[in-house]
Amino acid sequence: MTDMRVPVIVDDAPRPPTAPYRTSPPGTTTTIAAVRTALPPHRYAQDDLAEAIGDLCLPPGTDRAVLRRLHASAGVRTRHLALPIERYADLGDFGRSNDAWVAAGLELGGEALTGALREAGLEPADVDLLVCTSITGIAAPSLDARLAGRLGLRPDVKRLPVFGLGCVAGAAGLARLHDYLRGHPDDTAVLLSVELCSLTLQQRDDSPANLVAGALFGDGAAALVARGGGSAGPKAAGPSVVATRSRLYPDTERLLGWEIGAGGFRVVIDAGVPDLVRDHFGRHLRAFLAEHGLTTDDIGSWVCHPGGPKVLSAVADALRLPGDALDTARHSLATVGNMSSASVLHILQNTWESRRPEPGTWGLLLAMGPGFCSELVLLRW
Repeated sequence: MTDMRVPVIVDDAPRPPTAPYRTSPPGTTTTIAAVRTALPPHRYAQDDLAEAIGDLCLPPGTDRAVLRRLHASAGVRTRHLALPIERYADLGDFGRSNDAWVAAGLELGGEALTGALREAGLEPADVDLLVCTSITGIAAPSLDARLAGRLGLRPDVKRLPVFGLGCVAGAAGLARLHDYLRGHPDDTAVLLSVELCSLTLQQRDDSPANLVAGALFGDGAAALVARGGGSAGPKAAGPSVVATRSRLYPDTERLLGWEIGAGGFRVVIDAGVPDLVRDHFGRHLRAFLAEHGLTTDDIGSWVCHPGGPKVLSAVADALRLPGDALDTARHSLATVGNMSSASVLHILQNTWESRRPEPGTWGLLLAMGPGFCSELVLLRW
């Protein structure tokens, strides 16, 4: 991993005056009808994974005290893996790991997608657009193409496989569904995230980035069903999307991402990510809210991707949030780890089921990822 300092970001270019907030015209709203998470059956305690990952990544005889402290401080108690832990030593190369990603991804992706449609009271044939995102494997035909016939989607379903957004793709995918439904208000659109992070772990690699990833990331899939304002059928019961905002931070490409080589995906995680979030993220988020006549005090539900304990602390510091504002994100991190783009959808599901906000409550769904970038989605429950 390249050692680098967080760049100083200067962003004082003039902007046109901001229009006052107005509700969306009738028929242009996007409402979330359902969101469902699917987890592999192989669930492990964090302490057990520390020893197994030590066997995979550390040279024989290495003192494991630092690795154990890393796992203990990751904010994770349990995680789900795509495969039984004893099978990882036999994967050997990128080809085998990617084959495992395809096989497990189809099962979990199908489970999440059918569960979300069932929850929404819809059939696979009702889907007009399927956006499928993953950063942990590749396939052509893509997962969405392989799932279409298996699950009964229409032959004319629109498909958009997305690669490269990483952890931000759960938020960015919902934002792009909203863009589509504003132009196709009679349609139903689905976002499917399949992230099997454990299959990217690099064996015999004791670099800090690989060991941090081995302590944080878990596996899972999630699907979200969104409906346009003019769509027929059951009335969507979830929050509406009010507005979205994408943000790229200049000269930060090396902070987060992958180096892709013969061994597959080798993670890049720079220690400067929390500093960038703390120094710059709050200003941009407040400006976005101000465009809609809101402040952080108006947000009643925070649906935040759990990058890790330090990133969550940086978000809370940057926004001056109350101590419990990100508890749902911390609970998700503790129970399933960081599932990349699927995590923010898992947190949205938990918010919906266990802490359902009162009607009219403002919510903000947010995530960050390679680029370095952030994505904000303003919700109204």
